[in-house]
Amino acid sequence: MRALFAVFSGTGNTRRVSDGLADELRALGHDAEIYPIRNEAPMPALDAFDVLILAYPVHAFNAPAAALAFMKKLPAAEGMPAYLLRTSGEPSKLNDASGITPKRILAKKGYDVLGELSYVMPYNIIFRHSDGMAARMWRDAELRFPEDAAAIAAGVGEKRRVNALRRMVAFMCRIEHTAMPVLGKTFRASKKKCVGCGACAGLCPRGNIKMVDGRPKFGTHCVGCMACSFGCPEDAIRISVLNLWRVNGKYSFEGEPATDEENCRYCRKMYLKYFHAIEDRAEHSARVPDEEEEKK
Repeated sequence: MRALFAVFSGTGNTRRVSDGLADELRALGHDAEIYPIRNEAPMPALDAFDVLILAYPVHAFNAPAAALAFMKKLPAAEGMPAYLLRTSGEPSKLNDASGITPKRILAKKGYDVLGELSYVMPYNIIFRHSDGMAARMWRDAELRFPEDAAAIAAGVGEKRRVNALRRMVAFMCRIEHTAMPVLGKTFRASKKKCVGCGACAGLCPRGNIKMVDGRPKFGTHCVGCMACSFGCPEDAIRISVLNLWRVNGKYSFEGEPATDEENCRYCRKMYLKYFHAIEDRAEHSARVPDEEEEKK
């Protein structure tokens, strides 16, 4: 089987999860390629692949405008298996609504969406998780990769049902698609902090930032991915009216995972339920072979 991961990722979380799941598919003996959804990238040759995995971060309970634009440009592919892979900063079921429009677009083009995969990764806006929380999120993602890769390889999956309330919330929040191109143009680089390195322009997956006279100039194609403000080495980008939610700097995923007691207070019960479900399932999977061996 040859799998294509078409990935829209601003600050790297969705790409990190996609890489991990792709590696697990390769370990099972399958081919997996990563195609970054960027403004200047040509459309991939889908006829060379057997399954399409569309990966995106959840923006305000919706798929980002850039990911939807890519899906709308996909060629028709009658019956081609597809999966949605999404990352979000919290394990809320409201995020399931982000699959509504992608599933509709893909269905019209003939793709057979077999399942939706949701992973929790640390925020790049609103507030900063601790590195311990980031490490636990990543550890639990790694625990899930074997199960999800096996499901993709077997052509099975689960699609999420979305009730009326979640649909309504997602619909109202979809204003982001209209607002961000306007709001993004008002992003600025601090005159005191900006050193003109151009990192923001290089990081922007939309090609929305140009360096003019050694300073970034923001255009009208922003989708709110926060790659510029999160990845600025000088913490120089100011994101207009959202600036109080600005998060800057990479997380460390390699440290000691946060314990239950160290779990953040925000959505505490929701995170713990997510963590425990994955960890309990992984523990059970590891225990079953030992129990069968003992019976022999």
